[in-house]
Amino acid sequence: MRAATLVAPRRFEIRHHDPPSPGRDDVVLAVRGCGLCASNLGPWAGLPGVSYPMAPGAPGHEVFGRIEAVGEGVQGLRVGEPVAAISYNGYAEYDVAPALAVVPIPLNIADRPVPGEAVACAVNVDRRMGITSADTVVVIGVGFLGALLIGLARRHAPGAVIALSRRQTGLDIAARMGADHVLPLDDAAIARVAELTDGRLADVVVEVTGRAEPLRLAAEMTRVRGRLVIAGYHQDGPRTIDLQLWNWRGLDVINAHERQLSVYRSGLEEALRLISEGEIDLDPLLTHSYELEEIEAAFQTAEARPAGFIKAIVEVER
Repeated sequence: MRAATLVAPRRFEIRHHDPPSPGRDDVVLAVRGCGLCASNLGPWAGLPGVSYPMAPGAPGHEVFGRIEAVGEGVQGLRVGEPVAAISYNGYAEYDVAPALAVVPIPLNIADRPVPGEAVACAVNVDRRMGITSADTVVVIGVGFLGALLIGLARRHAPGAVIALSRRQTGLDIAARMGADHVLPLDDAAIARVAELTDGRLADVVVEVTGRAEPLRLAAEMTRVRGRLVIAGYHQDGPRTIDLQLWNWRGLDVINAHERQLSVYRSGLEEALRLISEGEIDLDPLLTHSYELEEIEAAFQTAEARPAGFIKAIVEVER
């Protein structure tokens, strides 16, 4: 099989390997494509602690394709079935995952790019946000995940979703996803949120950037006894926080990343249902696509985030 191998920071090589074989409870996936997650950029850029070369196909984890083979203990999944999976070597023609991490794709969307794991993250964050119809919600950072969260939040809190982004592309997509107010993420953002909430600030603030300064601003925008939800993937070192502020306001601080596989899978099942039923439209969010041999260009684009960029898909199957 062909596999992209990250051999050093900012350098992939396309190498050939034997395809994986399934263990008793595993599924081998013929990968059709894999989304490029912002969390992939840390290993790409040379995150401390990452060893090179990485495993063939790593760090691709937003995999969709079809089942190539199943282990003898696997039930309920069949060869040839279109699936999305939670696996971790998706920049390759084949990957392997435990059967519990593999979910069939509904047939009405089986011919589309479906980075189900990425949408599952949004579904799981949405669950952890605990939004009610009385809440005012602020989403800080409008990339792929932030855009999905705006759409999901609108289902719970119609008329009270505020989106903030430093990028015009983010502001544009926030409006398209149904945000009631779109604001630049700058020094005046806290005052604008206070004005829109009559000084009360927001009931729920979700930080989606993975950066230190927006995390600080997120706490400042959260009301007394409000919920500060951390959905950004913070991978570039420690954070200094104003714990006195967090204490004084009595904030509920929620780390919204899921790691328990059964919960992860539940989010993936719900994500595929929402896409299939038209509740989530991925078309405006999947803005760039690249073949496997173009993977370095895909990462360069994701890092640069040019105007119009939201998310890239690496297409594996020829």
